[in-house]
Formats: sequence, structure tokens, C-alpha cells
Amino acid sequence: MKIIEEQPDSLVLEITGESHTICNILRKRIMSRDELIAAAYDITHPLIGEPEFEVHCENPREVLVEAAEEVKQEANDFKDALIKAFDE
Repeated sequence: MKIIEEQPDSLVLEITGESHTICNILRKRIMSRDELIAAAYDITHPLIGEPEFEVHCENPREVLVEAAEEVKQEANDFKDALIKAFDE
């Protein structure tokens, strides 16, 4: 991950090696926050482009980290439910 631009109320990142999957999940999670002004991402070339992710709100780093933690917890919950289902 590489920070392209950072201001007190905005953050633009390049998320190397990722695709629409993680970017869309993060964008949706961030969009549910009341303090959000905008969240979006763009992949300029579908085969070789790296996603650029933008967050505009107060404390964009904090919002992005919290959203990533929520996604991580949801993925762990899903994994645990899947393992439990296979054990039954």
C-alpha cells in the first residue's frame, strides 16, 4: 500500500496487488459511516492497473483502519461458521 496524497480530511492510497473485491468491500463499509463525505476507488486499467482508493472525511486513516478491522472480523466470523457447518 502506498499513500499518494494525505490531508487532514482526505486520503488517497494505491492498494497494490488488490482488485475490486477488497476495494468494494472497504468502500461499502466506509460508506455506512455518518461522518463520511465520500469514498471511492478507481482501477484505471483492468489488467495492469492498481486500485486508487479515496476517503474524504475527518480522520480518514482512522476510518479506513476501523473499516478494515470490521471486514476482518466479518471474514473470521464467516470462516468460523463454515468450519462449524462442515464439522456437523
